[in-house]
Amino acid sequence: MSTKDAVAVLAGAIIVVSFIGSAKTPPATAAGPLGNISGTLPGLAPIISDAEKAEARGLIKRLRVKGLGPNTGYARTRYGENWADSATGVPYARNGCRTRDDLLARDGQNVQFRAGSSCEVVSMELTDPYTGRLIHWHKDNADEVQVDHVVPLNYGWRMGAPRWPMSKRLDFANDPLNLLPVDGAANEQKDASGPASWLPPRRAVRCAYVTRWAQVALKYDIPVTSADRKTMLAQCR
Repeated sequence: MSTKDAVAVLAGAIIVVSFIGSAKTPPATAAGPLGNISGTLPGLAPIISDAEKAEARGLIKRLRVKGLGPNTGYARTRYGENWADSATGVPYARNGCRTRDDLLARDGQNVQFRAGSSCEVVSMELTDPYTGRLIHWHKDNADEVQVDHVVPLNYGWRMGAPRWPMSKRLDFANDPLNLLPVDGAANEQKDASGPASWLPPRRAVRCAYVTRWAQVALKYDIPVTSADRKTMLAQCR
């Protein structure tokens, strides 16, 4: 290699590093919901054992049941600015990073941060819990991975959130227990649906999904519809 070529290669490497920055080591294997009550462990592992399924059913049976309320007055801004680091009572709160980046870093593998930042994720690999698909994600195609609210914000609104103080709404919207990075198309199909209307395409994770839903609903005292509760119980038989 000539001196001129070597300089060109080195310059290219410097440019790449300047845009990409540092990498994070792969996280631990996806955690099951029953051992992840803080929501700070990555992913959503299937619930397999009979004992864990029984424990999951116990959580679901504790959920209050009521009819779905009206959508009057709902807007995303009712829960604060999208992904702003403004909550106070949940993990990762006020750590200087946007909530979305916290979750991408939690669940992603081979995570790359923007140069000069320990927050902004620019690329990663994600094994989507909802479909099982391995996604090679880059920020240029940001919507390929979306961060799902397990209990949708709209659902929470229709089940009592208009009466909450803003601090509780901020916590609910930014709580890692209620957040999963997932396949964007699957998240859009789910929209604001409850479990009776939508479940993950990957059947193996359905009990874990409804268990996570129950954990969030119990934490924030959110009731569910009778149909949703019945569907949730059926996933953990």
